[in-house]
Amino acid sequence: MNNHTQNSNNKMCCFNSLDESSFKAYKLLFDALSLIPISHYLFALLVSLLTFLYSFLEFHFLHDLFSGFRGSPVGLTFNPTSALYDGVVSKCRVLHGRYLPTPWLSSPHIQTGFLHFFGRPPSLSYTRQLFHLSDGGIIALDWLMSSDVFGGSFSMSKSISKDDTTPIVLVIPGLTSDSSSAYIKHLAFKIANRGWNVVVSNHRGLGGVSVATDCFYNAGWTEDMREVINHLHLKYPMAPLFVVGTSIGANLLVKYLGEDGENTPVAGAVAICSPWDLLIGDRFICRRMLQKFYDRALAFGLVGYAQLHEPRYSCLANWEGIAKSRSIRDFDNYATCPIGKFETVDTYYRRCSSSSYVVNVSVPLLCISALDDPVCTREAIPWDECRVNKNIVLATTHRGGHLAFFEGIIANSVWWVRAVDEFLSVLHLSPYMHVQKKKSGLHSSLESSIDQGPYVNVSTDGMVAAVGNEQTRNSMVEDLPESQKTYNIDNETVPNIEQGEQLMEAKSDALPNIVQTCEQPTNIPDVKFPNVTASVRRYLNQLQQQNMISIWLLAYIAIVTTWPLVGSALSIIFRKKH
Repeated sequence: MNNHTQNSNNKMCCFNSLDESSFKAYKLLFDALSLIPISHYLFALLVSLLTFLYSFLEFHFLHDLFSGFRGSPVGLTFNPTSALYDGVVSKCRVLHGRYLPTPWLSSPHIQTGFLHFFGRPPSLSYTRQLFHLSDGGIIALDWLMSSDVFGGSFSMSKSISKDDTTPIVLVIPGLTSDSSSAYIKHLAFKIANRGWNVVVSNHRGLGGVSVATDCFYNAGWTEDMREVINHLHLKYPMAPLFVVGTSIGANLLVKYLGEDGENTPVAGAVAICSPWDLLIGDRFICRRMLQKFYDRALAFGLVGYAQLHEPRYSCLANWEGIAKSRSIRDFDNYATCPIGKFETVDTYYRRCSSSSYVVNVSVPLLCISALDDPVCTREAIPWDECRVNKNIVLATTHRGGHLAFFEGIIANSVWWVRAVDEFLSVLHLSPYMHVQKKKSGLHSSLESSIDQGPYVNVSTDGMVAAVGNEQTRNSMVEDLPESQKTYNIDNETVPNIEQGEQLMEAKSDALPNIVQTCEQPTNIPDVKFPNVTASVRRYLNQLQQQNMISIWLLAYIAIVTTWPLVGSALSIIFRKKH
């Protein structure tokens, strides 16, 4: 018992000595740290904070510094046989140059915030036109004429004559944006300075115009754009019409072009910072803390938009849910889906995403996106679809943020505005502008693949010819009048169909297909139908021979595989006879 007590006392003494030594060590460490000046601690805290912010806000100033502020080249994705690239984009110096962001805005988040809160837009004054839609809705068209901007002076614009050939650029703003947004003013001022006319189509309920019907705009509502484009084309038929869409406006633009295909009067288009796939964008914007901040900010703007039209929203949707919305998905769940008759939010995102319409675009289209866009992720960019379509060129930059792309020491210029201005000017001077064809548009990728595929043409005399309708550079022209048409009959050209009929009567051989040709600025190689027919016949004969071989091979396999069963049955039958 005494030994046990003594051992316990020894252990307590050891613990006490250890505690005293540990306390002395900490005391010595604290005394040493107290000798360091407080300013050093503040400096270390500042360095830690700056390091955290540098990483958190995705700054790239040091990278730009070590690279000598040379910027990064613009990545171009296009079809190798694209006439749009060869004839237009290859001549654009901005797209083949390098983009260097403003050094003190070397962060996608700082750039995006600077555009929203400051933006440094030029001073300009629009002329407003109230446009009445077919369903009774009203939207504001804000015009900036070429005569309004001349050397920094402004004057009241005059009306455009019907025969005016001055190009018109239609601008589609982004989500909750209108003609007063800084980036819209940058674009409008730049285009007007070129001598063109600009019109900004504000979304329903924006631009100070009340909603007159129970219809609201959303990310896939292209009817308003279609009506505005048709109106501008009918009123100014001689003026080339270009369209520029930004953010959600870019998604609407690409979706509209894919829906209408060839049946659109748009001569060329540009999509800036499109979200492409709304479902992927919804997942992305809820992923990180910064993205959630953008989600909350955009939802705040949507709620403010709804509050402007509370009487209609309260009747058509869940107003309590709208008022409590803290994300874009919440707003779409309580407002967009009930009004737009979508079953779920994911259904709305899938149906309204423009990525599934890219393959059907038949208009020269330039798409510009920043790979560090904090709102529209690079994961949604349809790289392969853009590469397959000969009418699309995709330009991507490593920096730029969302719709920002500021450049220069004082951030007085926007890179994508310069790129759009140059692209449209080169396209306008080229023969590759789209001209509307009088036929129904394509509305699905399935219809597009069927329409573009080769087919077999069987004429009345039994001739078979393989024919394809692949688009060429010369397809973007209107049908010529009858007086300018010629007809090719058995490699002999006749001026009209009457002489063609006389030639047909004079010929004893079978009449091949009559190919209507139009006088084009470039040469089209003649198609030799007899050679095509011979090759098709040869292929059919080979196919018939292969089918005969396949039939005999199948018969052999059938006999070999069934012989055990058949042989057993025959042996039983012959035994019974014996």
